[in-house]
Parts: sequence; C-alpha cells; structure tokens
Amino acid sequence: MSSRLIGVGVGPGDPELVTVKGVNALRGADVVVVPVMDTGERGRAEATVLHYVGAEKIVRVVFALNERTDRARREAAWDAAGGRVAGLLREHAAVAFATIGDPNVYSTFTYLAQTVGALVPGTVVETVPGITAMQDLAARSGAVLTEGTEPLTLVPVTAGSAVLKDALHGPGTVVAYKFGRQAAEVAEALRESGRLDDAVWGSALGLPEESVRPAGELDGAPLPYLSTLIAPARREGGRGGKL
Repeated sequence: MSSRLIGVGVGPGDPELVTVKGVNALRGADVVVVPVMDTGERGRAEATVLHYVGAEKIVRVVFALNERTDRARREAAWDAAGGRVAGLLREHAAVAFATIGDPNVYSTFTYLAQTVGALVPGTVVETVPGITAMQDLAARSGAVLTEGTEPLTLVPVTAGSAVLKDALHGPGTVVAYKFGRQAAEVAEALRESGRLDDAVWGSALGLPEESVRPAGELDGAPLPYLSTLIAPARREGGRGGKL
C-alpha cells in the first residue's frame, strides 16, 4: 500500500485552536514531523504538537525557514528535508507534518510535498486545514474580515511593501503576513492610503508574549517576523451596507 503524507495545520500558536480532525490526524500518524530552523530551537508547530502527542513520536527536521537570499542553501535544505521525510515514508504507513496556520496557505508543507512526491512516487498526500493567523487576529481584536460582497486580499510582505501598497488602494480588507521586518514601510503605506486608524496588528498570537495593538502605534521599530496586519475595508451605509 502507498504511504500517506498528511499536512496538518496546527493554528498560529494557541493549542486550543487545533481542530479535532487535526488532533486525530496527529495521534493517528506513525510519526509526526515538525520543522525546525538550523539553530535548533523549538518552533511553534512543535510546541503545539506536544500538547497532543508524546515527544517520542516527533521527528525534528531542519528546514531553511529563515533563508530568503541564498537560493542554493534554501534548495539544499529542502532537498535534505525531503529526503529525510521520504525515508520515513518508506518505513511508516502514515507520516504527519505539522505546520503552523494552514498547510495550503504559505506553508513549508507545499514544498515538502512536491519534493517527496518525486522521491517516493505513489505517496498519497492529504491536508487537514488549520486556523490561520488572520482568523485568530480578527477574533482577538474584533476586526471583521469581510462583509457582503467585499473581497479579501492576503499579501506576504517578505518581498517588499509594493504589493501591500497596491492592495491598500483597492477595495475590501487587506491582510499582510510576515511584515515585521518592514514595519516602518507598512506604517507609511497605511498612512498614505488613509487606512491607518482602523488597522490592527498582532504577533505571537495565543502565546504568553502575545501582542495585539492598533496599527497607529507602529513606530517604525522592527517587529517579530511572523507579525500579522489587518486593514479592514472602508465601510459606510450601516448594517448590511455591502450586501
């Protein structure tokens, strides 16, 4: 029989936000792979998984999670990680991979599945959806993501703030991921678009060091890399105005 590789979304950090299906997938797998940086410290995915499975079931695999400039190093890390997981799939019927947020939204799991598919043909790839940072931040801040016919735009700021600026001048709510290192540029983009007052940002959601603040408090200082921003749509016309 073909082995199964299951990408399990474990949410943004609060272990209570892992779905029942996600917990069952973690517990039902033979081993649970968690991504770690080459520095070796425990990441959010591993910390969350440990609430539901024992450490003896966890396999830590190094990924170049913070590598943005050296493509060769990043590719080599992906190949090494894919080879490690491919070896596990040859030994086990079900291997789960825990990823923060959702496995189909800006997740390392995407690259892992592509690599493993080439190394172990016939592997069945499945995903279990997880709560995203934007959903958690909306809940913690009271920001409404969408109403009626409004669009929702999600942009990563890792490649610069230009795409965020374009989105802010469009309709609907704009969510920015991974903007911490460009916090000053993001604050300026919000001011230029007139969307600073209603925007909110958060980091370390669900963790002891959680911070949820109005975007107006951005002072240009760098923030944690995994910071999330919500700039709600401009809403007029009262209740149901966008229907």
